[in-house]
Amino acid sequence: MASSLLSKTSCFSPLCLVIVLFFCNSALARKPGHLPRNQPPKFGFEAPMLGFRKEKVTHLHFYFHDIVSGPKPTAIQVARADSTNKSATGFGAIVMIDDPLTEGPEVTSKLIGRAQGIYASAAQEEVGLLMTLNYVFVKGKYKGSTLSILGRNAVFNGVREMAIVGGSGAFRLARGYALAKTYTFDLKTGDAVVEYNVVVLHY
Repeated sequence: MASSLLSKTSCFSPLCLVIVLFFCNSALARKPGHLPRNQPPKFGFEAPMLGFRKEKVTHLHFYFHDIVSGPKPTAIQVARADSTNKSATGFGAIVMIDDPLTEGPEVTSKLIGRAQGIYASAAQEEVGLLMTLNYVFVKGKYKGSTLSILGRNAVFNGVREMAIVGGSGAFRLARGYALAKTYTFDLKTGDAVVEYNVVVLHY
């Protein structure tokens, strides 16, 4: 009797157990909330699988025009502390910007984007700005894409380095750095042109 029962249940061999577990796992993977490995979630719009793309390096070169004078400034102070006027570094001042980015150093040069965001005087001993802004590209290959910048800008240093902390469009998951060098600074108006060399890793 025992041997007869054993022979009838012999289908529960290790091989059968593996097959049963395989089908159970397949069923679970199809349940809502369970996505097979490497399958992107469905958002109702394109969500490319970046993990299968090769990371590349892009070098960008342009000029940043910080215009504080004239009838249509692109940099406007929006806040300051009571003590800011007494500070040699302007400590506490916050400026909102929508500065043009151009191919050449002249403001009339071809526009490729805008630098939109905030910079603030964040140092008491020297002019050191906290920069938090987006480069918004409006022309050319990267039109519609953005790069996000966060960093310290000691404006009287020869070259300043700031971090690329993200991006959108062609620059999704971007990281890298931006090197800034003052090209011209007008002591009378306060207007400045800054040369930027940007190195970006992205997909």
